Amino acid sequence: MRVRRIGSGIVGFGGSMGLLLLGGCSSADQEQIRRLAMPVEATDRAPLIYDLWVGSWIAAIAVGVVVWGLILYASFRFRRRSDDEVPVQTRYNLPIEILYTVAPVVVVLVLLYETIETQNQVLERASEESPALHTVNVVGAKWAWTFNYMGEDAVNGQTVHTVGTPADLPTLMLPVGEKVRIRLSSPDVIHSFWVPSFLFKLDVIPGRNNAFVFTPTREGTYAGKCAELCGTYHSRMLFNVDVVSVEEYEAHLQDLQDQGDVGLAVGGSDARTQKGSEDEGDAP
Repeated sequence: MRVRRIGSGIVGFGGSMGLLLLGGCSSADQEQIRRLAMPVEATDRAPLIYDLWVGSWIAAIAVGVVVWGLILYASFRFRRRSDDEVPVQTRYNLPIEILYTVAPVVVVLVLLYETIETQNQVLERASEESPALHTVNVVGAKWAWTFNYMGEDAVNGQTVHTVGTPADLPTLMLPVGEKVRIRLSSPDVIHSFWVPSFLFKLDVIPGRNNAFVFTPTREGTYAGKCAELCGTYHSRMLFNVDVVSVEEYEAHLQDLQDQGDVGLAVGGSDARTQKGSEDEGDAP
């Protein structure tokens, strides 16, 4: 009876503290807590990753409850009594040893299976002949991003591009509700293409063309960055993503063509120069 009262007191205290902490948070912070620190999804693939994230939390909480429950049970059940009698001492308990061996293996195997299934779905590619597919070749170079909108998208079949610098961040424009293929390449070192609201990142590796397909589902502006420590100005290797209507997307491609930003830009000294630095104009 005493144990039950103590347990109820701990739960009540924990709940009160949780409500108190949430009460001191802004509505945005409360939303982040409810979403377990994940942003609102902006693509059709992101919910798959979010579900895996939530499932991992549920598994972790379940394991924690079982482990702490066993610890508390053993602490109270086998504590020293008032008559000063020492509980029975044993070297091991075979059922518990088996449980502690089998349970972690089962948990790891289940998480591994779910992770592989989610990965396969997220990285599932559309066929090259897909009629509603836009292709953007993304070049990550020290220390900026270049976005090439391939010829099948651009006006008159010409590829157009946007080249950024750390001082002048580039914007990747994407059409909402239509499939997009992102192809990644690098002329120098390993970078990582990451848009937090996509709940996804993929390495940009020299000599290897990684790619992924998704459909933007929410219009808006999202921050992107390099998630791989790639050198001196890694922290300034940023970009923005604008998810807009199809009409705005097509108008953007037309503007790039009108400005003369035509052809495939694959990186180089301009993309790898840090503006304002003493080595400006030289490729590191």
